[in-house]
Order: sequence, then structure tokens, then C-alpha cells
Amino acid sequence: MTKTTIIDGLLQANAIQISPNEPFTYASGILSPIYTDLRVTISYPQLRRQIATGLAELIAANFPEATVIGGVATAGIPHAAWVAAELDLPMVYVRSKPKDHGTGKQIEGKLTKDDQVVLIDDLISTGGSVLGAVKAVRDFGADVAGVAAIYSYELPDADQNFAAADTKLVHLTGFSTLVGEMEQTHRLSDDDLQILKNWHAKPWGKKREEDAKND
Repeated sequence: MTKTTIIDGLLQANAIQISPNEPFTYASGILSPIYTDLRVTISYPQLRRQIATGLAELIAANFPEATVIGGVATAGIPHAAWVAAELDLPMVYVRSKPKDHGTGKQIEGKLTKDDQVVLIDDLISTGGSVLGAVKAVRDFGADVAGVAAIYSYELPDADQNFAAADTKLVHLTGFSTLVGEMEQTHRLSDDDLQILKNWHAKPWGKKREEDAKND
């Protein structure tokens, strides 16, 4: 399974949208010319099978010690289920916060302190949500072998955050593959491609630079 194959599938499913002149706002507050909604992939059987196979191969190669696959709520849960089935491993999922009723669990499913967990999320921008899940698993007492994602924006902030958390991240495809595909297929103008590259080199804050200059 190649990175380009997955990118092509995501573009065909409209899971990746590009709007250089009317940017999207991420949950982290970053403004971006790209918006990636990987939740739609669950509606495309062939694409989700390709993703599951690719993630399973990635995990087998990078985390052979894994004993449990963990899904990060909510978007990572279905993909974790398919990958766990591919690898014939148990699965758990991690809520964004403990339940406020019942036993107050944050991790659902059977997990022991001897387990090596690989957490799956759909998308990595700065890594905040999945690293919250990493902390929850470690607080429980189990080890986190690493994190596997479908797509990464490959931003320096994510690299720094994962390094600070001493957590290995692998991803199926990402920003560099997307840009390479845009260049090869000429789906974007040279000007729009340059906007994407400039954004990646220096992500916009809550206000685009050119707007701030007019204040």
C-alpha cells in the first residue's frame, strides 16, 4: 500500500479539501489552507480496507511488541477496530476524558499493566488529543508502544510534542505526499501550491500574516 494510493483515495472521497484563499480553522486555533475530514472514510469500503491494511502493516513493522490496539475517541475508534481485526489483537478505546458517571472509566475494554498499546488516531496536526490518550494509558499503568495515524500534517509542533512525550509516531501518509501528488497531477496552480508550502514552513496563527499587517 503506497502513500500516494491513500492520498488519491482521500482526495476522491473529498476527505481532503484545499482552499488557499479562504482558510479553515483547526481545533488548535491554527488557520490552514487544507482541511482533512477523515471521518468520511468509514463510508468508503475499499478506502477503509486500504487504510486498515496499511496501518496494520505499519504497526507490524514498527511496533512488533504490540499486544493491544487502542482507538482514540472518536475518529480513531472504527479504524482501530479494523486494524485489530487485521492483526488479530485485542482492542480498547480511550475517551477524551473519564466518564462522569458509573465507574468513571476513560479506557474501555480489557487492558492490563503488562500490555503494550499502539494508539490509532485518524489525523495529526499538533498531536494534542492523541497525546492525551497516551497519558491516560500510561496513567493506567500500561505501556504505549507508539501512535499510528492515517494522515499527518507533518508540522514541527507535532514533532516537538511527540518528542517531549517520548512517544513514537508513524503515519500512513501526509502533507509531503499530498503536495507531491498535487505537483505531479497539476490539480493546483503554481501559486496555490506555493501558498501550501509557505503555510507548512510557517503555519498561520489565529490571524493570517497578511491580515495582521493591515491592523
